[in-house]
Amino acid sequence: MKKFLLLLAVVCSCLGIVACTGQVATYTDSTQKVTIGVNQEFLIALGSNPTTGYGWQESHDNTMLELVNKTYEPSDESENLVGGGGIEYFQFKALKTGTIEVTMTYKRPWEETAASQKTFTVTIE
Repeated sequence: MKKFLLLLAVVCSCLGIVACTGQVATYTDSTQKVTIGVNQEFLIALGSNPTTGYGWQESHDNTMLELVNKTYEPSDESENLVGGGGIEYFQFKALKTGTIEVTMTYKRPWEETAASQKTFTVTIE
């Protein structure tokens, strides 16, 4: 049930962002095909719980993509709860054409082992 509510919050948040900007695509699943034009932006939105020390760390080729912004938004149902989760948003801007991978690693900064890892393949046209 919590995963469903978190996914619902992601979808609603993403729809709000798209509705406001009209052009920023949001990706939540690494199996989704990411195709973007040069100088266009997109978001990767992933469930997170920084109160536990975990957070998403991104890795990519800085000559192909620029990380424009990274934000965290607590979910509505966990806003007043200790240990509640939310969504981390990573906003990228495409710099030049090609295909690259954005690796997202969910881990605590002081630990070697990651709890999860997702790789998004991005095609810039």
